Amino acid sequence: MSTASIRPSIEAFGLLAETFQCLGDSSRVQIIWTLMQGELVVGSIAKSLSMSQPAVSYHLRTLRNLRLVKVRRAGRSSYYSLDDLHINRLLKEGMRHVDELL
Repeated sequence: MSTASIRPSIEAFGLLAETFQCLGDSSRVQIIWTLMQGELVVGSIAKSLSMSQPAVSYHLRTLRNLRLVKVRRAGRSSYYSLDDLHINRLLKEGMRHVDELL
């Protein structure tokens, strides 16, 4: 049975809407896009995006709360990466859509 024929729960629709709302911020999309290249520390993300470390940390916390990114601690460093491949595919598909519009 395909997923299109199974009606998701109200809770699932709510979480999907929350995920898209989170991705409605271009800074968060840029952070996710950067993390598609691999695991990075906050400072590296901030430098590559010309953002402040506190701003990146704030966005990473939001992304972590929705389990779009995960953190691995090693000593005093925190390494961020995508939580799973679904978010990678979602952004790539979205970018293909945008490329067609441009």
